[in-house]
Amino acid sequence: NGYRSQRETMFLVSTQLQGRVGVAQKAIRVPCSKQLHSASRSPNSAARAVASVVDRVMTEATFSKEVNDACRAVRLASKLCQRVQKELGQSERVEKQDDSPVTVADYGAQAVVAWVLSRAAPHERLSMVAEEDSASLRQESGRAMLLRITELINSVITTEDAAAHLSPEEVLELIDLGDSAGGPSGRHWVLDPIDGTRGFVGMRQYSVCLGMLNDGEVKLGVLGCPNLPQGEISDDAGGEGAMGRAGDSDVGCLFLAHKGQGAYAAPLWDESAEPVRVHVASVSDFSLAKMMESVESRHSNHSVTAKVAREAGVVLPPLRMDSQVKYGLLSRGDAPRVFMRFPPPTYREKIWDHAAGVVIVEEAGGKVTDALGDPLDFSKGRYLDTMKKGIIAAPAALHGQLVKAVRAVLEREEAHHHKH
Repeated sequence: NGYRSQRETMFLVSTQLQGRVGVAQKAIRVPCSKQLHSASRSPNSAARAVASVVDRVMTEATFSKEVNDACRAVRLASKLCQRVQKELGQSERVEKQDDSPVTVADYGAQAVVAWVLSRAAPHERLSMVAEEDSASLRQESGRAMLLRITELINSVITTEDAAAHLSPEEVLELIDLGDSAGGPSGRHWVLDPIDGTRGFVGMRQYSVCLGMLNDGEVKLGVLGCPNLPQGEISDDAGGEGAMGRAGDSDVGCLFLAHKGQGAYAAPLWDESAEPVRVHVASVSDFSLAKMMESVESRHSNHSVTAKVAREAGVVLPPLRMDSQVKYGLLSRGDAPRVFMRFPPPTYREKIWDHAAGVVIVEEAGGKVTDALGDPLDFSKGRYLDTMKKGIIAAPAALHGQLVKAVRAVLEREEAHHHKH
């Protein structure tokens, strides 16, 4: 069967890493809340299993402990998200300022990730650049949602620590640990608790995305993709039926990467499975490649994407998927794929929408730049304000050709605009 063979190819063959990363580790040491860490104890057997399997493949990683911690955090947050997507009710959605829907899972996943990372380094104050803050939950109108979030979090964290229990006030404190400004110095975690919130609400694809900056450079990334098949991807895998297969043994993917140590994939729900090295597809002909883009066109111009695809020689129909799932698919290389995103001129790209996915693709042998071919700069704070025109990701052999196609299309678009 197709899924079985793909799964065996992807997950049951392992390779060892070679190479060394020499990076000075920095952290801002600040006394942290005693309440949040009072229940801190050594990791349970599942956590130790995660550490051992990751350590076996990342034998010389400077930040191997952080990769382990990130995998645990993303898996636990993904578990919460999966529960909520199945139970999603209209009353549990609120509207963000930019009109994208946020669910209780957004807040819950952020708090769960902050909880795992805080416990993993109890003597440091967590610095995390994340999407959510607790302002709406602190209002009287948000109290019911806060209690719901707290209940969900406690039901999930007990799988990590049977004695763990958080109060609503502790949950608010955890959410607000995501208020870091990031920047060029020190260590900062970068989190999108649910990337693809519209996909999440629409029962489609979404991902939990966690990266780590060290002195302005993304050093590691982990993606949890609860609805992504481990095997063959059909053209409708990004549609509303995605959630219907959640929970199947061959659905749910974890992608992880460490700078200089390669990119890996593993089944999301099997913590004892050894991650397997992944590489982008080796291809130099665009006629064999499938172009990926967002399902909705709110933050990406599908018309420009289609024109660039034609210019480059892409002939296959696009694969539309929400979230950084697209970066994961590009990295695992089971089919040749490219990803393009052309947001409106007024839209500000956030670093949490790309940090984890970019390092995973690059460690898998791909290349990710802005639309004009320049590197993305994650050291400028919470936004990618130096990014020009959009973002493109592709196998290295195709990337240069794609940049040329983008430039040609954008030049024609600008000439047409000036003419009229």
